[in-house]
Amino acid sequence: MKKQRRKHTAEFKARVAFEAIQGFKTQSEIAKEFDIHPIMVGKWKTELLERMPEIFENKSTKKKDTSDQEKQGLERKVGQLTMEVEFLEKKCNQLGIPVKGRAR
Repeated sequence: MKKQRRKHTAEFKARVAFEAIQGFKTQSEIAKEFDIHPIMVGKWKTELLERMPEIFENKSTKKKDTSDQEKQGLERKVGQLTMEVEFLEKKCNQLGIPVKGRAR
């Protein structure tokens, strides 16, 4: 019978990685204590070390990045809608259907 794969919570991973960063125990000892594979301890430690700067990143920088992305998405959507309106107006003119609310 196949063994079910375990899913660890973010808190658990953080606790294990923090213990590994402290350096009081080896990765093997930590892995044995938490009943996980030593490679996972190393992966979680590396990920924590790489992502630590994000915690202290300036909040205004994050807001600026998300607002720029949102602005680009909205500009793309406006362009798409403009093209659709022009297409529909052209088809209405070809079929002789009057377009209400649009001055031309």
